[in-house]
Amino acid sequence: MTGEETLVSEFARRIVVVGTGYVGLTTGACLASLGHRVICADVDRGKVERLQAGKIDIREPGLAEMVGEMLAAGRLSFVTGARAALDELRRDGTACEVLFVCVPTPMGVGGIADLSAVEAVIDEVRDVLPAGAIVVNKSTVPVGTGERTAELIDRPDVAVVSNPEFLREGSGVHDFLHPDRIIVGANAQDAAERVAALYARLGAPTVLTDLASAEMIKYAANCFLATKLSYVNAIAELCERLGADVEDVTEGLGYDKRIGQSYLSPGPGWGGSCLPKDTSALLQLADSVDFEFRLLRAAIETNTRQSRRVVEKVQAAVTGKRNGSLTRKRIALLGLAFKAGTSDLRDSPALAVAAQLRQAGADLLAYDPAIPAEDSSFDGDLLTVVDDPYVAAKDADALVVLTEWPEFRALDWPRLATVVRRPVVVDTRNLVDPDVLRRAGFSWIAVGRPPRLVEGVPGERDA
Repeated sequence: MTGEETLVSEFARRIVVVGTGYVGLTTGACLASLGHRVICADVDRGKVERLQAGKIDIREPGLAEMVGEMLAAGRLSFVTGARAALDELRRDGTACEVLFVCVPTPMGVGGIADLSAVEAVIDEVRDVLPAGAIVVNKSTVPVGTGERTAELIDRPDVAVVSNPEFLREGSGVHDFLHPDRIIVGANAQDAAERVAALYARLGAPTVLTDLASAEMIKYAANCFLATKLSYVNAIAELCERLGADVEDVTEGLGYDKRIGQSYLSPGPGWGGSCLPKDTSALLQLADSVDFEFRLLRAAIETNTRQSRRVVEKVQAAVTGKRNGSLTRKRIALLGLAFKAGTSDLRDSPALAVAAQLRQAGADLLAYDPAIPAEDSSFDGDLLTVVDDPYVAAKDADALVVLTEWPEFRALDWPRLATVVRRPVVVDTRNLVDPDVLRRAGFSWIAVGRPPRLVEGVPGERDA
């Protein structure tokens, strides 16, 4: 037996991961790669069958390869239902040591997190968990959920731990294997240490704390990032009014080690599966204890306003009026996912912009490298998805860059200039080289940066 094999066998644990979305699937595959025996459970039988065959529905670099390797190694498997996962370990003559809850906690009524999926998992496994098992909340949950989970389980021989995730979509595998920190919250020191030991091979800084503090760390981190993004978008608007260039401003900010360079890019607003629901949930939690969280409320309001600002830029570019009608105007959208590297459309700022453009009367065609034309997520009354950016641009009165896909920089912009009706690019991500656009004959309208080309509204091309 090699030294590596000895290390793996010495620290290996038997783990059940409930939920196979971005967090659950990445967590399960990565824990298996660290040497643990992992069974992932999901309620969707069809999805389980695809995963057991090594077929991954989500776009996440490196994940499909890791799942395939762990399946082949026998350290990862998939079953339908959490109880079935526990039963499988018992049939193997072992028992579940740690059960991770990685199910969705979407925004519920009033903005607070909907914990029905978490509670359904607890209800399913409560009576069949082996003595000494640990239940780990990895889903983002409000402060107090750990205590509530312990009450629902109502077993002194089962510990509850909070172990929030900090995985970015599009780099989840990398983030798991190279974490900035590991957060483990528990009211029992032994349980916290056992969960922290699962990650020992990663060598990351580890914070052991109580349940409430661990849950609060997750919300505090995400809401800080949301506030930072809203701040940068506000600075970008101020730059436009004062004639400054936000790219130079954020470069100057980023070199300050107290601030850092991440989350300093202006855009159409923040979205995705985490920031909108987590900011709303923390705001509701603050309200519940009679704390007026004005700073967070302002960050949310600034973000809501940002999509309106983008629409006004399009209206001004096409009609010459900030609130001009876009009736019978054709707008091409480049990007629909909330960020590059993913196909996730949840709370995408691109869709918020699209809805307001449609309300202003525009006809919308959209292209996204990760969204197929046959995608059923869209109401045909909102927009039409096509598989070719040049088809989307045909006869367009404006092209609007909404997702920071690097592929958009490499488009044949001179070719695009020959198919549009008006050579206008509203670049909400400041993505495309303005010199490239200028040489192609486009007017470039960005966020927080002065126009590089003509003033006013470019004229229509002759049909």
